[in-house]
Order: sequence, then structure tokens, then C-alpha cells
Amino acid sequence: MAEIKQLRDKQPDNEKITINLGFVDLGRIDLLVQEGFYSNRSDFIRTAIRKQLDTHGEAVDRSIERHTMELGLRDFGRAELEQLRAAGEILHIKVVGLARIGSDVTPDLAQATIGSITVLGSLQASADIKKALADRIL
Repeated sequence: MAEIKQLRDKQPDNEKITINLGFVDLGRIDLLVQEGFYSNRSDFIRTAIRKQLDTHGEAVDRSIERHTMELGLRDFGRAELEQLRAAGEILHIKVVGLARIGSDVTPDLAQATIGSITVLGSLQASADIKKALADRIL
């Protein structure tokens, strides 16, 4: 029994979105999948989105720099936030991608150290943390 590990704590590596497409566009995608150009509808849609993001890559980069945002995955844990609290500093989180506030962070610590959160992508944090910071999530 000592070697049993809970598997449900793993967070997804991506976020699911829903889009509406016309029947003709959907049929054209299905035709390309059927012909072997793509493995499935999701593969086609991901490829199309990446191509559009590449087309606008310079604009995205300039915007990230202008808004002083971090790109990618950013974890915020108890140790980092305790250092900020000890230094009397307030953190303003700005992330394009995924921001995660660790399960070791208490709502009180988060409130004492996080001044604002702007995430373009996804924020992963406990329900208690999100509730404690609700007025700071932009």
C-alpha cells in the first residue's frame, strides 16, 4: 500500500477550446484528413493556428516586450513568494502562456505578495488562491 501514487494531480499540457465552423469549411478539413494531409481535425486546426501565429510573430514579440510580459510556462512557488514578502516587494504577474501558482502557496501568502495577475493563456492555481486574488486577476 505504501507505493500507491495518485495520478489525478497531473495538469493538462494544453487547453481545450471550442470553435464553430460552417459545414463547407468542416467538410474541406475532413477531406484533407481523409486524403492524409493531416491526422485529424485537431491536427489541421493546430497547424493553421501555428501558421497564423508565425505570420504575426514579430507583432507578438513587440507586444510582449512592450508590456514586459514573460513568454511560456512560469511557476510561482512558496519559496519565491516568501522571499518577496521578506524583501517587502509586490509581484505583478504578466505571462503569455501558462502561469502556475504552486499548491504550497497559501491564500494569505498570495495576497501579501501578488499585486496583480495578467495571463494571456491559462492560469493554474487552487480555487482558494483564485478566490483570494479574484480582485487582482485582470
